[in-house]
Amino acid sequence: MAGCGSGLCCCCCPRCCGERESRTPEELTILGETREEEDEILPRKDYESLDYDRCINDPYLEVLEIMDNKKAQRYEAVKWVMVFAIGVCTGLVGLFVDFFVRLFTQLKFQVVQSSVEECTEKGCLALSLLELLGFNLTFVFLASLLVLIQPVAAGSGIPEIKCYLNGVKVPGVVRLRTVVCKAMGVLFSVAGGLFVGKEGPMIHSGAVVGAGLPQFQSISLRKIQFNFPYFRSDRDKRDFVSAGAAAGVAAAFGAPIGGTLFSLEEGSSFWNQGLTWKVLFCSMAATFTLNFFRSGIQFGSWGSFQLPGLLNFGEFKCSESDKKCHLWTAVDLGFFILMGIVGGLLGATFNCLNKRLAKYRMRNVHPKPKLVRVLESLLVSLTTTVVVFVASMVLGECRQISSTGHSGNDTLNLQEDVNSSIKTFFCPNETYNDMATLFFNPQESAILQLFHQDGTFSPVTLSLFFLLYFSLSCWTYGISVPSGLFVPSLLCGAAFGRLVANLLKSYIGLDHIYSGTFALIGAAAFLGGVVRMTISLTVILIESTNEITYGLPIMITLMVAKWTGDFFNKGIYDIHVNLRGVPLLEWETEVEMDKLRASDIMEPNLTYVYPHTRIQSLVSILRTTVHHAFPVVTENRGNEREFMKGNQLISNNIKFKKSSILTRAGEQRKRSQSMKSYPSSELRNMCDEHIATEEPPEKEDLLQQMLERRYTPYPNLYPDQSPSEEWTMEERFRPLTFHGLILRSQLVTLLVRGVCYSETQSSASQPRLSHAEMSEDYPRYPDIHDLDLTLLNPRMIVDVTPYMNPSPFAVSPNTHVSQVFNLFRTMGLRHLPVVNAVGEIVGIITRHNLTHEFLQARLRQHYQSI
Repeated sequence: MAGCGSGLCCCCCPRCCGERESRTPEELTILGETREEEDEILPRKDYESLDYDRCINDPYLEVLEIMDNKKAQRYEAVKWVMVFAIGVCTGLVGLFVDFFVRLFTQLKFQVVQSSVEECTEKGCLALSLLELLGFNLTFVFLASLLVLIQPVAAGSGIPEIKCYLNGVKVPGVVRLRTVVCKAMGVLFSVAGGLFVGKEGPMIHSGAVVGAGLPQFQSISLRKIQFNFPYFRSDRDKRDFVSAGAAAGVAAAFGAPIGGTLFSLEEGSSFWNQGLTWKVLFCSMAATFTLNFFRSGIQFGSWGSFQLPGLLNFGEFKCSESDKKCHLWTAVDLGFFILMGIVGGLLGATFNCLNKRLAKYRMRNVHPKPKLVRVLESLLVSLTTTVVVFVASMVLGECRQISSTGHSGNDTLNLQEDVNSSIKTFFCPNETYNDMATLFFNPQESAILQLFHQDGTFSPVTLSLFFLLYFSLSCWTYGISVPSGLFVPSLLCGAAFGRLVANLLKSYIGLDHIYSGTFALIGAAAFLGGVVRMTISLTVILIESTNEITYGLPIMITLMVAKWTGDFFNKGIYDIHVNLRGVPLLEWETEVEMDKLRASDIMEPNLTYVYPHTRIQSLVSILRTTVHHAFPVVTENRGNEREFMKGNQLISNNIKFKKSSILTRAGEQRKRSQSMKSYPSSELRNMCDEHIATEEPPEKEDLLQQMLERRYTPYPNLYPDQSPSEEWTMEERFRPLTFHGLILRSQLVTLLVRGVCYSETQSSASQPRLSHAEMSEDYPRYPDIHDLDLTLLNPRMIVDVTPYMNPSPFAVSPNTHVSQVFNLFRTMGLRHLPVVNAVGEIVGIITRHNLTHEFLQARLRQHYQSI
């Protein structure tokens, strides 16, 4: 009878076809019924793990042998130079963004303001609205086009950098094209009037600079290459990305210490003491580079440092005419705690609504043509522009301009800047429009208005402004433009805090309170409720205000806001990471996970190589598996009979019951069939000889069929001993003694460079590669599917022992999950072998085996088995 995979069986034997569909993929593979298009699996390229663990192989040891103290000091000095260069370049990126944002914004507001003032008298305000729409839609359209060029440039980039520093490789996240599209896109999106900030994307831009600058190469600039052999590993790049992210925060807020703490708290998952000083130095370099150039350009005083960051909150001081005024008192702490609770609730609401919008976009916008994303961005820009214009014209109140009562040059300069940004749209002389003052100014100027404006904003105006800004900023975050969330959250929270101050003054009679303090606390409460940051955000706000006395109220407010928000959902960045399905590892596991052991979560179906393996076998392994590392093993051939006990078959020292015995044999069958694609007639004929097998009687037990039949083992894995056709099943499933790990990239590099020897020679005749040659193609190693197999002799043998990692971290099968998790996350591992007491590998643990969803599923299985 023909096999169930034949067309004849499907036509005349419905029962047979039904049986075929009910079989597992492993059963179909073992019976030779796998479809041709499934014979070869392409490696998954998205969300790979990064190799943070150092491979201590022979080429690396050779480098250590020639590394003396002088060379080590030179290497460390080069790293410090790179850190300084990253800070300087990040500051220059911030200068570029800030300069053009100011240029485009001033041009837009000058044209619109003159048009509004003229059309208010002539009654042609519709023309002013069209002019504003023309500017905003043009800028937003350009920003959306840049995101189409590089989709990963959308958003703030903080979730992507957080994933990268956690050990996940997000495609394109640290490319040169990404930082170009990010920097140019964010200046257009901010100048286009969207409720987004430029400070968030600065973190992403700094991280990209940190990843690319020390490499001295780029895939976008392939012709420009330098012979710079340093820092050719994910471990070094991770440290530079941490420094770049911190430099981005420092340049955005003028807060180098806050940037360092941000990289430690929110960004990096792996930290060491030596990295702290380098990150702080990089943050200082970014801050003072930006400060130097901004101060020189705006004030013409080169060498003075008057503008530390892109966002400056100004100096908080009470008027000397008001003797009862204090920045804050002990009584105010009670109000600050209540504001923290409300800020946490508002932040949780913001995150919940934005999560629903993100899910809607993933289902209904992203699957459609890319032009739909551009149209969505234009729709948001159109709505925002109309709301801003109409609200300023209809909902704003005309209020009297108050004279300043401050003294001191710095305070007077600040007050002059604040008063100069007052908008008198649609109001008579000597009055200003409070709603237009908040909407028709750059967001930084609006924040300064809420922090330092002596004149009051009416409670109605602040309430309407908060509701409109809250709704539109929630809708905006997530569209296909580069967008930050820090400044919109600060502005929204500042309006909330100023509203609280007005209500306390009007209805409770607390005239002594300082409105600017409540605006600052409200900004901290709302931002903390959205992003759930504590230590770093506290220091950032203190450095931005230059007022250490605000440390305690800001800290208490952020803690309360975080605790309140965490009761309902996660921070906005964690939510977007989860929506993208990135396997991010949390800081620790839950307590109940210790009911599981390493043997419960490991992957037992291993694909391994032998120390001396033929090229044909290596090619077959690489072409038919998706793994990025392979255990290097030898078989224990001494005690085969001890490994067949009862009705359980022990393979790799793992007990396979009848229901799961097909897995490894199926993998062997799959490999044998994949050999047909190899361009060697000898190999093709060898595989074809074993494909044709007789169909066993239908009534026999499937397990018994497998135990009695002869399957082709991995072809020629042992060059000194060809596999015998008389091997039994237990002979093929011997326990495997573990010797080390070899990476996919290392195997492909060996094949590309022809590192092999003939079976008539000894392994000593095999060419040796240096550490620089092994890492020359980093970070984009060639793919096995792009390799010209006709240039390879399938009978040649590769000795992988000099290039494998002979001493990787390993755990026992009985290790508790919390210990496994802490080791994996703390050391930044990509693969964690599970080895028993006698040195035999029984499984392997990767990042996906430690995600929260995977552990929860295994815990449910554990409860069901009990």
